[in-house]
Amino acid sequence: MLGLFEALALEAGRAIMRVFEAGFAVEDKADHSPVTEADRMSERIILEGLRTSFPDMICVAEEETSAGVRPGEIGRAFFLIDPLDGTKEFVSGRDEFTVNIALICDGAPAIGVVFAPCSKRFFSGRPGLAQTVLIGDDYAVRARQPVNVRKQARPPVVLASRSHNTPETEDYIAGLGIADVTAIGSSLKFCLLAAGEADIYPRFSRTMEWDTAAGDAVLRAAGGMTCTQDGAPLAYGKRNRGCDVDFSNPFFIAKGG
Repeated sequence: MLGLFEALALEAGRAIMRVFEAGFAVEDKADHSPVTEADRMSERIILEGLRTSFPDMICVAEEETSAGVRPGEIGRAFFLIDPLDGTKEFVSGRDEFTVNIALICDGAPAIGVVFAPCSKRFFSGRPGLAQTVLIGDDYAVRARQPVNVRKQARPPVVLASRSHNTPETEDYIAGLGIADVTAIGSSLKFCLLAAGEADIYPRFSRTMEWDTAAGDAVLRAAGGMTCTQDGAPLAYGKRNRGCDVDFSNPFFIAKGG
């Protein structure tokens, strides 16, 4: 399954880069977030691959959900897909956007891949093993290297959302005392924690489960954790809550060692 995730993420990333380099139109979805042909093309590639290989598994994907497609009973295991995480970065010409594919088992992210096609940074995670994967210019895997979270640095390196910073986030960071703060887009923030390049990622603004699942899987495989404000592990497959829409996340804090 992880091998399939990797192959689909690479294929989707190649398609995204064709759109990125050729130019594209930007549309607004119902929630006023941007969407492009790259988002839709990437999602088509991933869903076709997953549904061909695992026809009995439910896929929950961002663009299908935005178009009103609602899955039935998701069961104990299902796929979460964000075909282009960081569309705002994509539209702005930054290189931080990613392809995210994850398997959720019993409410936790079990397997995940995150691929940043511009920089060719690729991370994968499965129980007990997180890796950074070296990708060549031909989108082939060249090498693999295990990664692990590090013991928290002093001062800690804190990652903040480039496009979604909030006063609550700033207050949390201020409460840490002196901290080295880096703003970055997309799910790469989880992966930098997993690779021991940063320490804390607080998120006190809106996210959906497909935004976080793959990166969270990599982080947990590397020895880190993502928790809600009350200290509970961030759970997945949240539905039928009168207070919020399906598959939305509460505020959370992701940490390395």
